Parts: sequence; structure tokens; C-alpha cells
Amino acid sequence: MKQFKSHTFNLWVALLSLTSLLFACNQKPKPTYAQDIAPIIFKNCITCHHPKGAGPFSLMRYHDVKKRAKMIAFVTSTGYMPPWPADKNYSHFINERSLTENEIQLIQNWYRSGAEAGDTTNLKYPNIKSQSSILGMPDMIIDIPSVQIKNNNTDQFYTIKIPYEIPQNKYVKAVDFMPGQLKYVHHFNGHYLAFTKQTNPFDGIKILNLQDSLYAQSFELLKLKNHDGTMPFRVHSAVNYLPGSFGVQYPNGIGGFELTQKGAFIANDIHYGPSRRTVNDSSKLYLYFSDEPPKRQTFELMMGTNGVSKIEPPLLVPAGKITKHTTQLSIYNDISILTINPHMHLIGSKFKAYAIKPNGDTIRLIHIPKWQFRWQYFYTFQNPVKIPKGSNIIVEAEFDNSSKNPNNPNKPPQDIGERLDYGGASMRTTDEMLQFIITYMPYQKGDEKIDLGGR
Repeated sequence: MKQFKSHTFNLWVALLSLTSLLFACNQKPKPTYAQDIAPIIFKNCITCHHPKGAGPFSLMRYHDVKKRAKMIAFVTSTGYMPPWPADKNYSHFINERSLTENEIQLIQNWYRSGAEAGDTTNLKYPNIKSQSSILGMPDMIIDIPSVQIKNNNTDQFYTIKIPYEIPQNKYVKAVDFMPGQLKYVHHFNGHYLAFTKQTNPFDGIKILNLQDSLYAQSFELLKLKNHDGTMPFRVHSAVNYLPGSFGVQYPNGIGGFELTQKGAFIANDIHYGPSRRTVNDSSKLYLYFSDEPPKRQTFELMMGTNGVSKIEPPLLVPAGKITKHTTQLSIYNDISILTINPHMHLIGSKFKAYAIKPNGDTIRLIHIPKWQFRWQYFYTFQNPVKIPKGSNIIVEAEFDNSSKNPNNPNKPPQDIGERLDYGGASMRTTDEMLQFIITYMPYQKGDEKIDLGGR
């Protein structure tokens, strides 16, 4: 009898050991920073979250991430971060910032299990400088004349001449604007002027306050003409910047321009948001060269505010109301759209753009179901999008001027809309705009197969 009990006991011990072994085999190891979390952070976060980046703190190292593990788990689970306002179920673009369900769950599990580092011995941290571009290290840097942002708590607008001189002509494939005062620079619209060899691009004043002068005076005060009084060759929108935007660089041969020995970039207008303290802004232009001249010229269409299409009904949003507006444009030749930029201000709430082909089919361009003023990207398609001749491009937008809108600049709400100023609509943050900017090139057979994400 004792021998039977002994065998029974041993059998139970063996079964328990086998069960424990099977459970251990099926139990997944704890996620670690080195193996699981770092690749997610490096891909989606540190473009902004590095020293002096657009983000309010750095996530470059393990200790930076661990001390904010709870917050990271929360903002990624709610979809607040990484910021990507465009609806990924409507259309797709290069450099999309998004996490898969598996990545979101990994972050949750990592935080809940103690946010362990793992083996970071061979972990390769990205080499991001204190002020860097998504396009990489530039071939040339041009310092923009320093501007003093006054502590008058109002929007400030300037036109700035940014002269340069180089030994020989170069082909430029991309230009990126690097803001000095990230907190205050709202937007930068820049053109390029190619001066003749006899012209000194450094003549004239460099900074013009648009509140004190008319835009028409800038040509004389900034000396924007050649020495003989002729107008220099101009590249419109050679460089642009908006909050959260990244530099755009197309494959070799598409876009770009020739940089002559003497010339200047012109901040057609640089907008600084209200400041309660006096600070100096020293922004820069990053230039990227190509050995090949551009083969396909790019062009720009601006719809809506200050553009070629009317807004219907006119953009005036009464206090306490939610209004809807549209603007549309007929396309008279086949074009290939490369990049699009939706733009509204603080009371914008929804944005959608699409094209209707002559046969009635719809071409989806972009849908932003919840507008975010802080994140206004230049969205570049993976492949050029053909818009056939005779199509209509339609923009639909919604504005929320109610007290329920947390971004409403007025408490209580006041009437907001377009306001004429400086020869066009006011760009003040507290006024409103509805723009859709399209970068395109005349269509050629095979454009749909060009990989715009390639270099």
C-alpha cells in the first residue's frame, strides 16, 4: 500500500513538473527596451524628440524613455502620438507616422512589466545632431539674418532677404528650413532669386517689418532687382515651413533648380506667433545639391485663401457656430500631384480633399477627420497621383467657433474669418484661413510608377 502511494505521489510530482515546464515554454519573455521598444522609438519619435527638436523633450536614450514610460504608454494607446492627422484608411503618404496594434501592445506590456532595459550593449543609437533635418546633413547652410521677436504678445510678420555667394553654380534638389525659435516660428514661405553676376546680393536692408511697410515697397528697400533694374529669375516656393512639417526631397531629376553664383532667398513672409518675452530667432536654410540638372519642373497651385479658387460660402464663422465651406478647381491638363498641404488655423475641425474625374470616379487625396493646428504636414504621395484633364479638385472643410472647441482663441467666442491685410488675407493665427496647396508636374506616361520615397 505504501509503495502504491509512493508511485502516485511521484506521478503527481512529474505531472506538476511537466505542467510548469509547458507553462514556462508558452510564457513569452518580458519585452525590453533594447530589443522591442527602441526600434519603435527610433522610427516614429526621435525625428521630433531629440535635443532642440520640435518635441518638448528628448527620447534619444533609454533613461529618457523609461522616465516617461507611463506617458508614452498612454499617448500611444490613445493614438495621440505619434502625430499623424491624416486618415490612413483614406489615402497614404511617405514618412507616415503610425504604430501597428502589435507595437502599441508591446509598449503597454513593456511599461507594465517594469520598463526593463535589456541588453543595450550593441544597440545603435541614431546620430542626430542638435539641429537636424529629416533629409540628413546638408551640403550647404545659409544663416538667415537674426530677427528680434518682441514681447508685445501679438503676431509678427517679416520679409527677409537671405543673400549668398558661391564660387560656382550648383544644382539644388531640396531646401529645408530649420527654425531657431521652434516655439514662435509659425510659418516660412520662401522664394529664390537668381541675380546677375554684376549684382551685389548683399545690397539693401535685410529685414522688413510688414507691419511698418507695404509689401510693394520690399523690392526697393531690400534691393530685389538686378543692377540694371530688371527682375531676376524667381523660383516660387523654393522652401516652405509649417508647424510639424518635414522637408521634402524628390528623386533626382524631379523638381529643384540651378543655384547661381550670386543670389538670395526671400522669406516672402515669416510669421512669428505672440510672445510675452523678447527673444532672438536665428533660423537657417539647409541646401542639398545634385550632380544632375532637374529634368522635370514642378509647379504649385494654391486653392482657397489667397489662391485661385473661391471659398463658398465666404469664410466667416459666427461666434458659437459650426460652419462648412468648400472650394473647387477645374484641371485643364493632365497633371501628376506629388505633394499636398492642407492649411487652416485654430478653429478648423475637419478637412477633406478629393478629385472627381470626367467619368465620375473619385480620386482620394486626403482626409483629416480631426484637424490639428500644431501638425500641418506637407504630405507627399508614395507615387505621383494622376489627375486627368477635365477633373474637378474639391475641398470640404469644417470650422468650429464654439466654446466647446479647446483651441478657440476667444473666450467667449467671437466672429472669426478671413480678414484682408497687407494686400491679401491676414495670416494672423487668430484670424482664419482655408488653403489647399498642390505641388505637381505635367503628367508623363509612367508617372504613376515613380517611387517618390526613393532617392
